[in-house]
Amino acid sequence: MSAPISNIRPAPDQVLVDIADYVLNYKVESELAYTTARNCLIDTIGCGLEALDYPACTKLLGPIVPGAGIAHGARVPGTAFELDPVQAAFNIGTMIRWLDFNDTWLAAEWGHPSDNLGAILAVADWLSRQAKAEGKPALTMRDVLTAMIKAHEIQGVIALENSFNAVGLDHVILVKLASTAVAAQMLGLPREALINALSLALVDGQALRTYRHSPNTGSRKSWAAGDATSRAVRLALIARTGEMGYPSVLTAPVWGFYDVLFHGKPFRFQRGYGTYVMENILFKISFPAEFHSQTAVEAAMRLHQCLKEMGKSAGDIAAIAIRTHDAAMRIIDKQGPLNNPADRDHCIQYMVAVPLIFGRLTAADYEDGIAADPRIDALRAKIVCSEDKQFSADYHDPQKRSIPNGLTVTLRDGTVLPELVVDYPIGHKRRRGDGIPLLEAKFRTNLARRFDARRQRAIADVSLDQARLEAMTVPDYLDLYAI
Repeated sequence: MSAPISNIRPAPDQVLVDIADYVLNYKVESELAYTTARNCLIDTIGCGLEALDYPACTKLLGPIVPGAGIAHGARVPGTAFELDPVQAAFNIGTMIRWLDFNDTWLAAEWGHPSDNLGAILAVADWLSRQAKAEGKPALTMRDVLTAMIKAHEIQGVIALENSFNAVGLDHVILVKLASTAVAAQMLGLPREALINALSLALVDGQALRTYRHSPNTGSRKSWAAGDATSRAVRLALIARTGEMGYPSVLTAPVWGFYDVLFHGKPFRFQRGYGTYVMENILFKISFPAEFHSQTAVEAAMRLHQCLKEMGKSAGDIAAIAIRTHDAAMRIIDKQGPLNNPADRDHCIQYMVAVPLIFGRLTAADYEDGIAADPRIDALRAKIVCSEDKQFSADYHDPQKRSIPNGLTVTLRDGTVLPELVVDYPIGHKRRRGDGIPLLEAKFRTNLARRFDARRQRAIADVSLDQARLEAMTVPDYLDLYAI
């Protein structure tokens, strides 16, 4: 007979303890992290404002029950909604991720740490408005930036060495875990309750990547982060009631996360928690394109101009070879019919064809009207991807963290243009000097989508001033975005 499993309740898994101690005790002292977090904040909110132009997004927003709201609730930027923090997190998280245009982290697992802002803004604003109603001080935007830095770090450090996509799980599991951690801290949970909240996030049902891959790619990938952040807030609130946790949620034999969902392998860690992820985050500045294609799109834009100077066009192209890295091959190398915008913005062939034809790539270029242009599919059919092992090694190298793509165009007359390789996209840390002015311009463009000139100036003036923004209360800042 086999020995029965011990019923002695174990100490919490070390992974839970390390996250809890980091969130509760780590003091962020990196000014680079705070500056980058401010840029991340304005870029992420701006992406959400642009998403409000798309009915497919806005149909999902608002209270669960139409017309419902709460007093002193959390504001949803760019709207008139004032909601409970769980639903506000879903709204904000859905907006900011809808167009796949906010920041990105690439490693063994890829994802978008700014997705956590859905939970952070919702909880911070709700807590602050409740506090103000009781005559107590509100949280400041520096508190928001601190929570962002820590959420980025939790999600990004775990992602460095652990591939959830390799076992079929979606990366929003890390959004849920990181958002639970920082939401629980803002809610004032003590250490044991915070550990309980983290265990609830891990024992919870986890999203499959089905909606990100052929033949099922669909719009849930645009609201999956909103779902994860709202679930995180709900679980943190449940833990706040004193609800028990599950200390060996990861390591329990047979029933734990590792055995059930991770092929029995424990999480691996390259580094401890600090401020590394925020300091090295990748911004999507020029193109709303899946990040592994950003350098390919940049190369395609340059090639469009080159063809124009030669008196040629995309119609003169006979073939395109894309030399790329392993993650791009796995996620966005796609042939055959593309069924919706979510399908198209995860196809490197589509994202290269559009700029070669039109000299641009915008969110609107994924919609059905543009996609119906027969030139796009004709050019897509001429594009072939192959992995370059050195590109893959450079992508995973922590000293480089490049996202390389090389395009070689062969024309119908037999001319072969020199390969154009771009290693680092404009949003990379190595190109911050070029990128940040463009990021600020992108933010101003997005403000103009929703607000008059006076409001645009008021928001931009405080948002671009580090000291003023950090000192501002969360409700005062979010009120600037209210409709």
